[in-house]
Amino acid sequence: MTSNCYHFCIADFHVRVLFKESKHNGMHLLSSMQPFVEEEVPADSLLFQLTVDDEIPVIGKDHRERVGRFDSGNGMTVVDRLEDGGYQYIIKDIYERECCLLQTNKEFSDCRCALNGNEDMRSFGITNALMIVYAFAGSFQQTLLIHASTILNNGYGYAFIAKSGTGKSTHTQLWIKHIPGSELMNDDNPIVRVVGDQAFIYGSPWSGKTPCYRQIKAPLGAITRIDRAPKNSIEKLSPIEAFASLLPSCSNMKWDKDIFHSICNTVTRVIELTNCYTLHCLPDQEAAEICHKEISR
Repeated sequence: MTSNCYHFCIADFHVRVLFKESKHNGMHLLSSMQPFVEEEVPADSLLFQLTVDDEIPVIGKDHRERVGRFDSGNGMTVVDRLEDGGYQYIIKDIYERECCLLQTNKEFSDCRCALNGNEDMRSFGITNALMIVYAFAGSFQQTLLIHASTILNNGYGYAFIAKSGTGKSTHTQLWIKHIPGSELMNDDNPIVRVVGDQAFIYGSPWSGKTPCYRQIKAPLGAITRIDRAPKNSIEKLSPIEAFASLLPSCSNMKWDKDIFHSICNTVTRVIELTNCYTLHCLPDQEAAEICHKEISR
């Protein structure tokens, strides 16, 4: 069976996707990855490889243990741990349709998936499979995939975190409208990396409902949690408060000791290098101005 091979650079990591010959699968499923395409790189420099092959069989219940079912916000994912320490995922969309079967090794460095359904289902399946693999392969490399909306201003990236529906995107739009020089880096899943003694934030191929897929990098200026309130105020968080605020916003697997410890260590390092805040706010111009004045010092 012949294959089509593509390479991508995401937050300065190299990734390979290998499509087994199929009339259904190919780069047309990965429009959000187009800004991250790069030339072929040596195999020993890859963060991971994902092979797409619709003939991959499901690993039976005698060789796996159910971890659980998890709501990703845009669908349900079923997770099983395999005998060799790797994982099997069934990725479903909001209609409970099975879009992707994903199987990984323990390190998430060598993965494979089978796609199912129409083009939209297949695109949803492989996009979410890549996000899962990237998050957990990157966890061993001081890298976090965080749920945030991110602004670039004056050469720095500012991440705004909150529960879904609290107003992250609303706040970043206020920056774009009222804070000169502001532009959107990513609206849902930016990447944070610790490189040496500095934290950086990157655009990614995953941006929720807003199509903002940018090959962009900036020093991380601050992380701010949005908290709706009757008046505007901002407070700098202690290290313990910052840890408790940031960790729930990171893609994580608490049931995997190695990955969980790696992510906790990276969160701790990010907090050592970056100021964290809580912004108590209304969705108005003053909130953006108060926030910008404090966190951009």
